[in-house]
Amino acid sequence: MMTDIEQLRRQPGIINEIDWEMTPEEAVRLYLEWGNNWVYGKYVIRSKSDVSHYFVVYAWDELPVIYLIRRNSEQAEELAKIAMPDWLVRRFRHDTGHQKGVYAIEGEVRQWLEGQLAGV
Repeated sequence: MMTDIEQLRRQPGIINEIDWEMTPEEAVRLYLEWGNNWVYGKYVIRSKSDVSHYFVVYAWDELPVIYLIRRNSEQAEELAKIAMPDWLVRRFRHDTGHQKGVYAIEGEVRQWLEGQLAGV
């Protein structure tokens, strides 16, 4: 597993594969229930060679962290673990009502992460 944003920046092939719209719920629907859904006009998983790369905020521990996940129908692999700055942790906790869980990348977290990956 890559350990930080610096290592991830050196992997443009992976960065270009990131699905910024993928949510944890959509990943479950697509990859874990892939034989049980029909969606007109949307991508449907057909085999274990179908893969997505996406971010989630894992907020079950004291400090929420961002994970880059590579998922297919057989497994989810954590490719990177990214710490958020203190100010962003505070805002994220406030926005989520301090609730534990796994969250989609959106709002300020997504803006910050996109800036970090662009080297801003």
